[in-house]
Amino acid sequence: MKLVTRAAWGARAYRTPNGATPYSRARRGVKLHYLGTAYTDRAHDKCDDYVRQIQAQHMDGNGWSDIGYSFVVCTHGSVYEGRGLRRRNSANGTTTLNEQDYAVLLMVGSSGLTKPPDAQLHGARDAIEYCRTEGPAGSWIGGHRDGHATTCPGDVIYAWAQKGAPRPGGGKPVETRPGTARPVVDLSKLLAAAKADPPKSGTPVSYAGVKVVENALVAEGLLARSLADGHFGTATQAAYGLWQMRCGWRGDDADGLPGKSSLSKLGARRGFDVKE
Repeated sequence: MKLVTRAAWGARAYRTPNGATPYSRARRGVKLHYLGTAYTDRAHDKCDDYVRQIQAQHMDGNGWSDIGYSFVVCTHGSVYEGRGLRRRNSANGTTTLNEQDYAVLLMVGSSGLTKPPDAQLHGARDAIEYCRTEGPAGSWIGGHRDGHATTCPGDVIYAWAQKGAPRPGGGKPVETRPGTARPVVDLSKLLAAAKADPPKSGTPVSYAGVKVVENALVAEGLLARSLADGHFGTATQAAYGLWQMRCGWRGDDADGLPGKSSLSKLGARRGFDVKE
């Protein structure tokens, strides 16, 4: 399963208390959704931008406390964590329906790209199995239209759900263990990046794990999205210093250079692991 955590895709912090409402009982199963608007496929490195766009529409347009879905699946098969396994979704139509089933969105539209590619069906099946094994969710699979007046998830996805959402060709996913894609940040490499001179614009990043930490700082409201560029420059260091202060450190202990304790706390909140 190619799971992309909220920290990894740069989710905004959800609003409380509504965004933190837990499920009160086990879920019957999983409801599938589609976008219901025109959609054009895109390069994989643009998919997280679109997931953030969905979250912004739900929070700023609909007035919801977070992205409405439990998980979002792109055409490349990656599963983006939305409200996840524990927090009640808001996409199924009513509070009762939201409580009853998880909500998994496939990023296809009512026009443009309407037929999910095989990689996306594998990803959606991964999400369904993850909800079942870790949720808990029962064996029921359906669409948004079940119990709610809507055309969602479209005829193609609904027909697939009615067949039990089988894997294309009976195949297996590339990764079968839930959560194997949880990011791991190497503290020594992160420190080396933080201590290096900030690279010039357009140069390769010094360490890919910097972007994971930057996305986490964005989600905490400490760093502007436009400054999360993969370079541990002065803005990122200042933002990390604010995180250290939020953790209770002051003075030289809040200098913006990551330490194991502060980084582990950030990872625990934003979905990544730390190694030295």
